[in-house]
Amino acid sequence: MIDFWQRFFDFWLNVPPERIVRLFWYFFLLEVPRYLLFDLVVVVLFSLKRLWNSDTYQAANNQLFAENPLISIIVPGKNEGRHIPKLVQSLTEQTYQNYQLIIVDDGSDDNTPFICRKLEKEGKIDLFLRNEERGGKASAANLALRFSKGKYIVHLDADTSFDRDAIEKILTPFYTDSEIGAVGGNVKVRNSKEAVIASFQAVEYLQTITMGRMVASYLGIYKIVSGAFGAFRRDLVERVGGWDIGPGLDGDITMKIRKMGYRIVFEPRAVSLTNVPTSLKKLSNQRFRWSRSMVRFRLRKHADVFVPDQNFQFRNFFSSVENLFFNVVLDALWFYYVIRLAINNPDIIFLMIVMKMFLYGMSNFVQVILVSLMSERGRQEIKLLMYIPFMSIYDGYYLRLVRTIAYFREWLASSSYDDAWNPRKSSVQAKEHHL
Repeated sequence: MIDFWQRFFDFWLNVPPERIVRLFWYFFLLEVPRYLLFDLVVVVLFSLKRLWNSDTYQAANNQLFAENPLISIIVPGKNEGRHIPKLVQSLTEQTYQNYQLIIVDDGSDDNTPFICRKLEKEGKIDLFLRNEERGGKASAANLALRFSKGKYIVHLDADTSFDRDAIEKILTPFYTDSEIGAVGGNVKVRNSKEAVIASFQAVEYLQTITMGRMVASYLGIYKIVSGAFGAFRRDLVERVGGWDIGPGLDGDITMKIRKMGYRIVFEPRAVSLTNVPTSLKKLSNQRFRWSRSMVRFRLRKHADVFVPDQNFQFRNFFSSVENLFFNVVLDALWFYYVIRLAINNPDIIFLMIVMKMFLYGMSNFVQVILVSLMSERGRQEIKLLMYIPFMSIYDGYYLRLVRTIAYFREWLASSSYDDAWNPRKSSVQAKEHHL
């Protein structure tokens, strides 16, 4: 081991800087400018803009409480009974209390109906609905929409909990601009201490959700209001016909509202906590599902955003192009880069792998430090820095491989329609109607 490190430092300390750039051009030319330098600049601008508009934000917050509109909080899910009491408790502690809570049980085969009916009798759930036969998450969400009465629809996942002012924070942006159609909340990881793989996801969520969506929102290209915590104008959800069959229904409904010309914004101060997968198998299945939607929705269902007709909107065009380029195109380019690098430099391959971990570690370190400085949980999140040295293996190799497999399977075989996440009958209908 000592010999390896001796060789490592001897080699890299004697390599000309231009050769280091040539070897790691993918990192220096593509990832540093986009995911580090650009994000840092935009996050600073985002923060300055928020400071500059603080009076406007406070006025909007006052208007929200003065109007005090009824909102409908809908929670569709299957076999989520064990999470419901904690969710209900989290909502009862909210600073905003004029809400109608609707829980939809999508054909659970556990004790979810018993738990929810008990809470309904106690007055802690306003309405409990049950699909005796499973119809899928979109079906359950649309059933809740049909019985909802609120001016705004807040869509939650049952295993999510919230900071005390989260509902207030996610509603306030609607009062800053009448053209805002949906607001995405900030989703962080609650069970990061349960497994190493959960800790990696905690770092990933800080980078891709807290920071990534802040940047996307500032640029006007924010494209996924998470179903775990998202708020929508009720009239717009009804105009687009509710949720279509997923997977990927979050991004789908967001794009449908964008295409009507409304703004979609991210509110980092509206904080929710969720549980993430603690095994590689469950995480891989989740990411296969998420990544397949990139091809199914961006390239197929919403391909019209690329067509220069009377409905063309540059923001939607740029949003989809940016999403596809940095995920699909650059993933394919990365494999070409890595294979070519290994073929041309077989004698230093392990030195390059360790150097790559160092370079990406430095980049990730800066990102997480910045997010932690801005966070309400900075002291907790700074502890995640211990996982940074290994993040390049997690997101650089593992997640990239999972994403790429998902893209190919969806592109070649439309595998999302075979996903057990939806009941078979729903997937058949979705495929027939190109949903």
